[in-house]
Amino acid sequence: MVVKSDFLRFLRSMSESLRDLAPIILVIAFFQIFVLQQAPENVGSLLVGTVLVVVGLTFFVYGLEMGLFPIGESMAHAFARKGSIFWLMIFAFALGFGTTVAEPALIAISEEASEVAASVGHIPSTEKAMEIYANGLRFTVALSVGFAIVLGVLRILMNWSIHYMIMIGYLIVVIVTAFAPDEIIGIAYDSGGVTTSTITVPLVTALGIGLASSIGGRNPMVDGFGLIAFASLTPIIFVLLFGILI
Repeated sequence: MVVKSDFLRFLRSMSESLRDLAPIILVIAFFQIFVLQQAPENVGSLLVGTVLVVVGLTFFVYGLEMGLFPIGESMAHAFARKGSIFWLMIFAFALGFGTTVAEPALIAISEEASEVAASVGHIPSTEKAMEIYANGLRFTVALSVGFAIVLGVLRILMNWSIHYMIMIGYLIVVIVTAFAPDEIIGIAYDSGGVTTSTITVPLVTALGIGLASSIGGRNPMVDGFGLIAFASLTPIIFVLLFGILI
């Protein structure tokens, strides 16, 4: 009975994934048929790829619901019951750092940035130099997200206003941007987006909701969200500083 219920949930999740992807598929099909007026190359491969995307997205979303969201919330509840702010901060930093350093989008953009930097002569065109540059950028962003999650957890604990914290953060971004080299500004602003992707968002969101639910006087809807905003903001500042220093 449990297996049947899980299977039905999986089928429902697959139908939702197909529904979410339908607008993209329809847009591409419309421009391909009515604007370009030609059949795409490798139609068979495209169809197989589309099916794989639907199945992959289904497994991903289903996995989030079964694993990442529950474990994030349960650990937040456990730390709140334990009452140890020190270990909660350590966990928050480790969660932010660990999820970000493993983020596929961050790995990709770091490697791409190192190749571009080497091609324009900002770093030596050697494999070692490019690896050092990519790892430096990657770990800088990971450290910034770890710091961001700690700051977000402190906001929930201390009931600080997210409005003023975000305004101050972007004011710092504007000031630091004025001193940063032009070559790093675009990378810094993109790094704020690539950190909030497939791995980081579910766990960080679950942590915020679970923590806000466990603390008296906190509203999970009001206080549980907002951690992702910090995770998007602080990488910009850290990467700009990375560009100034390096």
